[in-house]
Amino acid sequence: MRLSPDGIHQRLSAARSATLGTTDGTGRAHLVPIVFAYRDGIVYTAIDSKPKATLRLRRIRNIESNPQVSVLVDHYEDDWDRLWWIRLDGTAQIASDGPLRDTALETLTEKYPVYAAQPPPGPAIAITVKRIRSWSAR
Repeated sequence: MRLSPDGIHQRLSAARSATLGTTDGTGRAHLVPIVFAYRDGIVYTAIDSKPKATLRLRRIRNIESNPQVSVLVDHYEDDWDRLWWIRLDGTAQIASDGPLRDTALETLTEKYPVYAAQPPPGPAIAITVKRIRSWSAR
């Protein structure tokens, strides 16, 4: 069954991680776990300081060539009556600086206080959600 708008909001607020799906110029899919915050129809995430070879990650390059992305938030338990998922499809924008990046970092810091002491050094990604699909076992 589909989740109500309130159910979607509650689950997105509580969820600590999601999976970001992008595609490259040839259509090859790329999935990566992310932390995120959702506010007013926009999903925010950022390239943080966890060890990486570069801040110009594949997800950034993919968004530059194809900004259409999906974010999947899901919950699994062995009690299958408690399963649910939410998929947010939208258009991503990369913000290396400026007001959009500032808004993204403020929103993310509210959800993840560690960002106050360790702000993400890389660009932020803002995904304007065009469609939300959801399912819940109950």
